[in-house]
Amino acid sequence: MKFTTTVLASGKTATGLPVPESVVTELDAGKRIPVVVTIGDYSYRSSIVFYGGQYLIALSAENREGAGVAAGDEIEVDVAVDDQPREVEVPADLAEALAGDSDAASAFAALSYSNKRRIVLSVEGAKTEATRQRRVEKALAELVS
Repeated sequence: MKFTTTVLASGKTATGLPVPESVVTELDAGKRIPVVVTIGDYSYRSSIVFYGGQYLIALSAENREGAGVAAGDEIEVDVAVDDQPREVEVPADLAEALAGDSDAASAFAALSYSNKRRIVLSVEGAKTEATRQRRVEKALAELVS
């Protein structure tokens, strides 16, 4: 489903794509709608959420760069309901730690895609091996608390 919108700036770095209510109604997929977003030749997976009195799709810096757009740009967006499973690739060190702690592994498995991704990105974002190990340990502690 195609629509035209203006890339919305919110704060210093956050951007989003306002989605017309008619699009949400036509997609008819609930309050939080997982979608594949296409801007020009660039596509990414996201969700339509109701936030701040309007429907929005998040547009990260990485996705802005990939699509070649900036806050204030008027763009054409194509969205389609994303019915494919969302899986997070768990790095080997985190997977090994989870394999050694069944309670943490069960808790991790029960997390939403977004929360799994948050943990994985934290581990992968470490610049040193020591920091990475601390983040793995912190993730396990968080999962069993």
